[in-house]
Amino acid sequence: MSRVAKAAIAIPQGVEVVIGQEQISVKGALGALALALNPRVKVVQEGGKLTFAPTDSSREADALSGTVRQLVNNMVIGVSKGFERKLTLVGVGYKAAAQGNKLNLNIGFSHPVEMVMPEGIKVETPSPTEIVIKGADRQRVGQVAAEVRAVRPPEPYKGKGIRYADETVVLKETKKK
Repeated sequence: MSRVAKAAIAIPQGVEVVIGQEQISVKGALGALALALNPRVKVVQEGGKLTFAPTDSSREADALSGTVRQLVNNMVIGVSKGFERKLTLVGVGYKAAAQGNKLNLNIGFSHPVEMVMPEGIKVETPSPTEIVIKGADRQRVGQVAAEVRAVRPPEPYKGKGIRYADETVVLKETKKK
């Protein structure tokens, strides 16, 4: 059995888990998420814990049990605490401003770039050079952060662009004559 699947998930206070025939739903203070269940994984709710086990002895079922366990764990954490991703703007005159569910970026183009955030994703700008993307769904938060970064990824010579707050950009040396 997968080592990840062996660990049970403790359900915190205020989180409601509903296991259906074809999907598992998790509801909490920050929203509700659902995941389609695979018939090769058996999910059991005992007391305040969720356990996962493969239904047969195949490698695929073993691997899926760990994967489903981690996806459900991310859902439980997301609806109770939430996920966030921080981005930093590096460059002279680069700035960002959040207005409702829109993010306005001035990042060296001849025009400002406006991005509309999908439902369930919140964007904040604590300072003009910082962007914080928050949400309950870990995958969507990471995807939106990657899309914002892709508008102006850090270039390798001066390091200007949009980067993750924990990202280090290795600068290249310029051409010597």
